[in-house]
Amino acid sequence: MANATETNEANTRTMQGVVTSDSGDKSATIMIERRIKHPIYGKFINRSTKIRVHDESNECKKGDTILIEACRPMSKTKSWKLVKVVEKASEL
Repeated sequence: MANATETNEANTRTMQGVVTSDSGDKSATIMIERRIKHPIYGKFINRSTKIRVHDESNECKKGDTILIEACRPMSKTKSWKLVKVVEKASEL
């Protein structure tokens, strides 16, 4: 049984993005940007996705780069949780 849980944890979906908003309590919004190639013209286009993240300890701030993983739905819009802060935003 332990092997099944280890494989399940290894297959957990993770993503990395930049925090765009941390105004909610225990929540943050991140932007994930990716480049896709247009199927006909071949031009590379920037696409972005906004994802709501559960941040239990309110440790991420606007501009931070964070690593998230999929989890059970926490609310109507949140089904991702914070794993770690990869890079802190520079203070100006």
